[in-house]
Amino acid sequence: MGNTSCRYVISAVGKGGETYFTHFQNHKELKKWISDNQEKLLLNELKIVDKKKNPLLKLFSLKK
Repeated sequence: MGNTSCRYVISAVGKGGETYFTHFQNHKELKKWISDNQEKLLLNELKIVDKKKNPLLKLFSLKK
C-alpha cells in the first residue's frame, strides 16, 4: 500500500452554494487547484488546513 497521506485539506463554498472538500499532498497542487477554481469559489469561505503544521504554531495562529 502506498503513501496515501495528505498534507493540505480544503473546505470551500462555491458561489452557487456548492460545497467542496478535497486534499492535496503538496503546495504546488493546492495553488493550481485554487487558481483553476477561483471563479467558482467564495474566497472568504475557503479554509485550508495544513496537517503537518507544528501544533504550537496552530495554537498561536491568527487565522481562524
